[in-house]
Amino acid sequence: MPILNDIKEILTGLSITFRHIFRKPVTVQFPEERRAMPERFRGSIVLTRDPDGAERCVACYLCSGACPVDCISMAAAEGENGLRYAAWFRINFSRCILCGMCAEACPTLAIQMSPEMFHCKRQVIDMVYEKEDLLIDGTGKDPNYNFYRHAGTGVVQPRGHGAGEQAPADPRSLLP
Repeated sequence: MPILNDIKEILTGLSITFRHIFRKPVTVQFPEERRAMPERFRGSIVLTRDPDGAERCVACYLCSGACPVDCISMAAAEGENGLRYAAWFRINFSRCILCGMCAEACPTLAIQMSPEMFHCKRQVIDMVYEKEDLLIDGTGKDPNYNFYRHAGTGVVQPRGHGAGEQAPADPRSLLP
């Protein structure tokens, strides 16, 4: 009978409700006490450094392009040694939805999601964070990765001459 099943489901729901009504509530005084967040919690965005202590960000603009709400802006600069870096880097956290797409798009692992909770501000202008505010001293989740050591600083050999590369195909040889 369907009516007996409906009554059984209602009583099951009410029993769960009554079990939780008489429990003592758990209150966490947030600024002073913090809950332990899961390791993969996406709380805020940080800029990390490579193992040598230099900035990892090469201002490739991939994070800015991947951001669905367009809250990341930067300007690229090049040092005397030919290495690119972000002259300035800015995230508007009043628009950021903490989706993590910028961290997924970053080829140098410069942008990473921190498990720390994000602090709110009363003024919207205080939610705009500059590079100095976002840069941390550590290497983040991958302590051994160095982009320039991995990818090099420039083109040093023609295409097809590197380890594991094939020579490029001549497009004229593909014509009928």
